[in-house]
Amino acid sequence: MKLDVYAQGIHAGTVEHDREHRLWTFDYSPSWLQREDRYPLSPALTFTGRSSLSPEQHSSIVRTFFENLLPEGQALDDAARASKLSKAETFGLLAALGHETAGALEVADGTLAGNRDKKTLRALPLGELSERIRARPGQPFTVWDGRVRLSIAGYQDKLAVYEDDKRDWFLVDGSSIASTHIVKPEPIRTALAGMTSNERLCMHLASLIGLSTPATQLVHVPEPLLVIQRFDRRRTTDGVDRLHCIDGCQLLDLPVGMKYERQYGHGNDVKHIRDGANLPALFRMLAEHSPSPAADRLALLRWTIFQVLIGNTDAHAKNLSFFVRAAGIELAPAYDLVCGLEYADKNIEDQLAMAIGDEFSPRSLGAFDWAQFAHNCKLSPRLVARQLRDICSRAHEALPIAAARVIEEGGARDTVNAVTEIVKAQISMVKSLADKVIDVPASML
Repeated sequence: MKLDVYAQGIHAGTVEHDREHRLWTFDYSPSWLQREDRYPLSPALTFTGRSSLSPEQHSSIVRTFFENLLPEGQALDDAARASKLSKAETFGLLAALGHETAGALEVADGTLAGNRDKKTLRALPLGELSERIRARPGQPFTVWDGRVRLSIAGYQDKLAVYEDDKRDWFLVDGSSIASTHIVKPEPIRTALAGMTSNERLCMHLASLIGLSTPATQLVHVPEPLLVIQRFDRRRTTDGVDRLHCIDGCQLLDLPVGMKYERQYGHGNDVKHIRDGANLPALFRMLAEHSPSPAADRLALLRWTIFQVLIGNTDAHAKNLSFFVRAAGIELAPAYDLVCGLEYADKNIEDQLAMAIGDEFSPRSLGAFDWAQFAHNCKLSPRLVARQLRDICSRAHEALPIAAARVIEEGGARDTVNAVTEIVKAQISMVKSLADKVIDVPASML
């Protein structure tokens, strides 16, 4: 079975699954290779890599890349059920869901090329949206009109919509148009109540201190919704352009199950196994593949510090994205910024997804951990110390402003207050360590 892969509407190649030998292959199209603005879909899917790899090695890279385009958890179960496929049928799911992925890619059979100019906009009234939010216990939120409307990795309920000039929302089909926003309702799980306010507060705080973030807003239909403008989309006079980006797992050539550094969890019997995604590897890839490594590595450093300040215990590799262009890769805006520590007493993980040095507890970090982090990521300890001070200072000033804004938008006051207190404590702790980082002897690292 073969599927065509389009990048920004241009035929980039063909992915194939040989069921008999259980092998995947991907070949760039001759027309893509002749373009001056061509780029490899990821660092692992090089233009010449297949010739130097065994069929099994190539298959592993191809499957890993495309499998990372699919949703996870309950969203994957719902998508498989709606598509009448087993969730183990990765290639079939790719064919069913590949029309609206994160980034620029469209994956489809040969019918796409002849239908590129067709588009449909299906109005999404707020009353219907409200009804579907309430119906989620028995009706998947991503399935509308019998079709899966979103193929974006992650566990939270979300829906991709197109917003027009009047700020009305639509479900869209067609290659000449694409969604422009993601909407997230409150989780069904009551232990995570207030998540939309939590994320809106953390996202707004990040933007106030200078981190690159997509625009977000809290709205009510009347149920609360976090509305996020997609950074992988760009409006044009002709429609919406799709911008190619990959997540951290695709950057590191890791399967989705290795998005956490401790891929088997933090239990005593397995916590020593740390083969999953990690910060030193991400910093190394930026050093090797970014056309502006100093700027991108600084941005990733600031992102890392901010995760500790907000207690984001789910800042894993798939919650990082990177634009891919002919010149190389570039860190994309930050997203999925949530204070996980706010739910630490509700059986929610209280450990970091990727360690600072060797420490996974955001509340137990010391100067040595930050110094070890700097050493492992090949960063100057003075740079790390300076950024710790700067971000703590900025966050301390901006936190009450961000909290007030979320309350004005109708955010959950209890959640905003709880997150604010946690972030205050984290800022105080991290700030106290900044000046000590440069005092850690290099011989100890």
